[in-house]
Amino acid sequence: MSGAFFILYTMPTDLKEFLEEMFLKYHTTGFIANDPISIPHQFTRKEDIEISGFLTAIMSWGQRKMIIKKSIELMDRMDNQPYAFITQSNENDLKQLRGFNYRTFNETDCLSIVNALKMIYLHENGLENIITNGFQENGAFGGLVHLNERIFNYPHLNRTRKHIANPVAGSAAKRLNMFLRWMVRSNEKGVDFGLWKQISTSALICPLDVHVGNVTRKLGILKRTTNDWKAAVELTNNLRLYDPIDPIKYDYALFGLGIDNYFKV
Repeated sequence: MSGAFFILYTMPTDLKEFLEEMFLKYHTTGFIANDPISIPHQFTRKEDIEISGFLTAIMSWGQRKMIIKKSIELMDRMDNQPYAFITQSNENDLKQLRGFNYRTFNETDCLSIVNALKMIYLHENGLENIITNGFQENGAFGGLVHLNERIFNYPHLNRTRKHIANPVAGSAAKRLNMFLRWMVRSNEKGVDFGLWKQISTSALICPLDVHVGNVTRKLGILKRTTNDWKAAVELTNNLRLYDPIDPIKYDYALFGLGIDNYFKV
């Protein structure tokens, strides 16, 4: 019939069972190679994992192949020792970052954030410390707000602020919530790292982007129509009904459903 849409998917009758099945399908080490999480998996030192993960996460928009390619380039420019490079680099060393860019993330943004990370690791006990302190005050919202405050306490251009999402402005902060998933969730299956022990998995917020938003609305577990912080919280609260201890494990299921184009209309 002209103009009609034909729904080609089958809506699961038991949503929890379906999400668990999809989680188990995608939450394997096979997930790593084609995902940005492959970058921090190149390292073993805690600080290298944190820094490489953070820089990769804030560049994680667009095609995954390009995200991985540019993240590898950035690590190469840091001599594949991000912690040592950031904490020990001088003005001459920093020339290695000149000309780096990925989409709207340019060398000015990169140098500003690298400088902020240097100060944070030398004087504020690292990313884990400042984000954990924020979590203790006001959960994930507080953790990301505190991160913003500390990063931009150091010299920067206003343009760089768009690369570190702030939930105060209503952002869903998808990339930062993904980074927190990497750092906090258990490494039992060898995918996430489980490095940050003082933040509970139950306090994390599900990474929400257009694809996850579309999938969760079709599944009926997200009603809010705007992909903002309130929607990310709504989605996470609903996922807690299925697993109150580790609700964002279902991020794997939702992401995989989107990538595999499970819902076709």
